[in-house]
Amino acid sequence: MANLDTTCVQGGYRPGNGEPRQIPIIQSTTFKYDTGTDMGKLFDLEASGYFYSRLQNPTCDTVAAKICALEGGTAAMLTSSGQAASFFSIFNIAQAGDHVVSSSSIYGGTFNLFNVTMRKMGIEFTFISPDCTDEELEAAFRPNTKAVFGETVANPALTVLDIERFAKAAHAHGCPLIIDNTFATPINCRPFEWGADIVTHSTTKYMDGHGSAVGGCIVDSGKFDWTKYADKFPGLCTPDESYHGITYTERFGMEGAYITKATAQLMRDLGATQSPQSAYYLNLGLESLHLRMKQHCKNAQAVAEFLAGHEKISWVKYCGLKGDKDYALAQKYMPNGSCGVVSFGVKGGKAAAEKFMEALTIAAIETHVADARSCCLHPASTTHRQLSDEELVACGVTPDLVRLSCGIEGTEDLVADVAQALEKI
Repeated sequence: MANLDTTCVQGGYRPGNGEPRQIPIIQSTTFKYDTGTDMGKLFDLEASGYFYSRLQNPTCDTVAAKICALEGGTAAMLTSSGQAASFFSIFNIAQAGDHVVSSSSIYGGTFNLFNVTMRKMGIEFTFISPDCTDEELEAAFRPNTKAVFGETVANPALTVLDIERFAKAAHAHGCPLIIDNTFATPINCRPFEWGADIVTHSTTKYMDGHGSAVGGCIVDSGKFDWTKYADKFPGLCTPDESYHGITYTERFGMEGAYITKATAQLMRDLGATQSPQSAYYLNLGLESLHLRMKQHCKNAQAVAEFLAGHEKISWVKYCGLKGDKDYALAQKYMPNGSCGVVSFGVKGGKAAAEKFMEALTIAAIETHVADARSCCLHPASTTHRQLSDEELVACGVTPDLVRLSCGIEGTEDLVADVAQALEKI
């Protein structure tokens, strides 16, 4: 299916005669086989099928297939959360003693995962500005660099990554580019078309869209040739002794090696599994994703334009504004709209920002974003409060920053709500 609208509704699952129209929820931890030989083939990855839902489940695989089709990939897997997807995407190809280059303008939780937790595991990270020069980008690489990571539209700084430029630099050093495409979704941007190799999502956000289920997803483009850099990626290109000596690239090729290893090895050992029930909820959200993204973007554009001319607002960050520094990049990668999130500074700093948020009647104060219902947050004192002042600056988070996630309510109502809340300051 070439049309993304149709894929949102019907991708991943085609029922046969007399079969359920909606995807079945296979709420079972285990699966029955007639012989031990049949099951043994599954453990040896010699046959396709299911034996334990920690590794794979039919409901989850059906939904992963839909997301894979939306992104234009060759293989995909669901995870328990977006954080798990970010972790797996790196840990699948990097280990103690390795190095990763990452944009500094990323979600605070991901920054902390990389900068603290994964450093404890022996993986080093170099963080660079998405606006860095070509010389600064080149200087960030080391002989042991295994990947480059960035976000299409950063949360909450809303900077736009020049995917093509970062992909070119990554490939010049024999590394894949991993892109978190949560905010743009494949409806507004398909990173594989610009050179990215792996895409991750927090499906908790727009894909679910209704605050129903936490989840994540990893999609492989199937285009990165791991065997060309076999010494750099031994986990994919040499026998895995923890899985019967399988060499993933030999058995599954470029199209399936990465996701198969992440499933057979990482999901087996770490168990960050999405439940079939959560996958079912996710699929319900995906069915309307193409419709909702249009309204999210329409609302955000209207709110951003209103805020840009308001005397109580010191600055507005939204790449759909013609004066935004990332406007040209947004038009290149996301000509039909970016996302429904607007970041801005309220004059008067933190106190004024909090008063503004408390006065909103439609948007609720939540540790959430990209929901059908509008919500807002003060990142410096919540999601990013674990970061130092220097790290906050690197992530693009200032003390006065308010992140407003515009839902799919009426545009006029949202603008009016923002207007009356500003009057209360």
